[in-house]
Amino acid sequence: MFNGEFVMWNSAAIAVTVVAMALSWRAAAGADAVKFPRPTIDLGCVVSDLEKSVRFYTAGIGFREVKGFQVPAELARDAGLTDSKPLTIRVLVLGDGPDATNLKLMQVAGTSPRTGDTEFIHAHTGFRYLTIMVDDTDAAITRLASLGVKPIAKSPVALPENLVPGMHLTCVRDPDGNLVELIGPRK
Repeated sequence: MFNGEFVMWNSAAIAVTVVAMALSWRAAAGADAVKFPRPTIDLGCVVSDLEKSVRFYTAGIGFREVKGFQVPAELARDAGLTDSKPLTIRVLVLGDGPDATNLKLMQVAGTSPRTGDTEFIHAHTGFRYLTIMVDDTDAAITRLASLGVKPIAKSPVALPENLVPGMHLTCVRDPDGNLVELIGPRK
């Protein structure tokens, strides 16, 4: 019986050790977890025609413009944002409250930014598109059409029912050719 008691005790000790290790790992993982004061990110975008881009994202997509801000040339230089050029940032929000998405548009005076190949998302590296959830795909397409913006390829296309039932994907391009995905139902 001694051998059986040892096996039982040893199995119990192993189980307790595994549980203790799991609990300490979980506590350590929780203690080391990175905390963020906001669960959303802001996205800054340099554009070639600020007014045209603001109109696309507000009148076409549905963002709302809020108070923007200025970044002095010295601060922009010291932070590594520009080579001593000031920034005027126009802020557009999607949603309400402190967790709303902010799209910060800017056109830097006295510069001629290079454009990238925006034909397909695999054309070059970097952030390649925005995905925006809409509550009515057809209404979004109508708003964009009033600005002369047409869906790309065969958009809107129905997404697979097993992936997102009843939803459609519509791809459009902003005034600088950046891809914007709209995902929502057709009403």
